[in-house]
Amino acid sequence: MNMKKLITVIIAVVALTIAHAQKISSSKVPSAVTSAFKKMNPEVKSVTWEIEDGTYEANYKKNGMPSSSNYDKNGDLLESEVEIKVKDLPASVPDYIKTHYKSGIKEASKITKSNGEVNYEATVNNVDVIFDANGKYLKEVKEETEAKEKKQ
Repeated sequence: MNMKKLITVIIAVVALTIAHAQKISSSKVPSAVTSAFKKMNPEVKSVTWEIEDGTYEANYKKNGMPSSSNYDKNGDLLESEVEIKVKDLPASVPDYIKTHYKSGIKEASKITKSNGEVNYEATVNNVDVIFDANGKYLKEVKEETEAKEKKQ
């Protein structure tokens, strides 16, 4: 990626983050949320917090990979997400992306919902393509739509 593209991507990410979520200090996060996070991630020493419509998102690194966990105000985990290598996606995902999109996968994530359901996310341009645990296509979520869905 050349420097101009990198700067453009960084600006877009920052703009989306500012528009959809607000960073807050850990002192503004309910103790039920921080306690739940610490209990589930005792090894994590550095975490930043964001709030959006009453949902608290912890951003941190776990095993060297960018990760996040979303909690409600009572400290109940809604979902967690960890960045993974593209090669760690189910085999059918890269094939689906090659067939349906002009560009390749920029990044990949594994999402685990509170009920244990696993989804995979492949980011292509400004679109997140969501797959089930077996790599079956579920939906496409534009980044603005994704922020709105988190509100619900």
